[in-house]
Amino acid sequence: MNSDPDRQVPFLSYGFRPFFLFAGLYAVLAIAAWTGWLALHDMPGVWITPTFAGPPQQWHAHEMIFGFGMAVVSGFMLTAVPSWTGARRIAGTPLLLLALLWLAGRAAIWFSAFLPPIVVAIADLAHLPVLAVMVLGGLMVRPAPRNLVFFVFLALLTVANVMIHAEWWDFTSDTASPALDAAVLLLALMVAIIGGRVVPAFTRNVLVMRGPSTALPRSFAWLDRVSLASLAILAGLAAAQIEGPPTALVAGVAAAGHLGRLSFWRGMATGGAPILWSLHLAYLFLGLGLAALALAHATGMLAVSAALHLLAIGAIGGMTLAMMTRAALGHTGRPLRVVRPIAGAYALVALAALVRALGVDLLPGHYMAVIYVAGILWVAGFGIFSAVYAPILVGPPLPKNPPSA
Repeated sequence: MNSDPDRQVPFLSYGFRPFFLFAGLYAVLAIAAWTGWLALHDMPGVWITPTFAGPPQQWHAHEMIFGFGMAVVSGFMLTAVPSWTGARRIAGTPLLLLALLWLAGRAAIWFSAFLPPIVVAIADLAHLPVLAVMVLGGLMVRPAPRNLVFFVFLALLTVANVMIHAEWWDFTSDTASPALDAAVLLLALMVAIIGGRVVPAFTRNVLVMRGPSTALPRSFAWLDRVSLASLAILAGLAAAQIEGPPTALVAGVAAAGHLGRLSFWRGMATGGAPILWSLHLAYLFLGLGLAALALAHATGMLAVSAALHLLAIGAIGGMTLAMMTRAALGHTGRPLRVVRPIAGAYALVALAALVRALGVDLLPGHYMAVIYVAGILWVAGFGIFSAVYAPILVGPPLPKNPPSA
């Protein structure tokens, strides 16, 4: 097997193919296992010894960020960077090896109770630096600050993962939780940057076809800068464990900025196109999650974890699902129209975000039931994606000029 992108089996011809499939399947597996473990643990007289080391809640957060999240980021970056710079895309043997590194990390974390901590750390930490080097090589073909920032994201996420393993290995104390919180906000910032590029652009492309009288999305450089800068500062505050009024203020500014951006993108005109409204809906969750975070730090009326779940499920989960469904169609020669079950999947993930974030406070006597329902909704949403898109991700692209009947 060589690395020529045009001489590969379809599954290894583009970075999005293996990593989007892994992301969909892992979204199902990780949450099904988590909710199943919680259910067994909640049964009187039943105790299940976990196969993973470390606090269970940290394992759950880590695998959703560095398992599911990094699979999506890998697929997106390996596909987007060649489009941005004209670089040769990663395919074949290098792509296979990178995918195996990701899989090795997942296996090590899942069975970390039976492995030396250094083996777990090396296996889990290997994937991101290798991805970062591959991405940087592509970015340097045509370097631009607006794109090089994604290498910085990968570097910062690597540092966050190191700090998590440092606590798990007893080198540090109280570094895992702030690193996990900061990592969620870094992913939210990636959603904001990518969303700011694609949501108005994709919406404009559709609305232009409706005629010259149709109002089009608008963007404002000053609003973009304020929105992104405040979210970046918020990630720094989380890493530094600064809570209360300072975080509430910055989160409030970020929420206002991102909701303001969204208000100019003509989301209400996309109701008949799930492939578009899913992007707007995910970005709405970004603003709502930041507003919830501001409320949590300012008043304590809402748990910080509820706000972070609104961001993680609604904004990050929703945007990744929307982008994966669109990119897989576009890069395999298919029309940019999703089937009805995928529109349902978008709604299920959005509902999972609302149930997990708000249900715990609205139904305090039914905490575990809320967790189970949210988990089922998430698993159903990504289960639909995996079932519908597995043939697309594994199979060949459609011919550019299909033969006539």
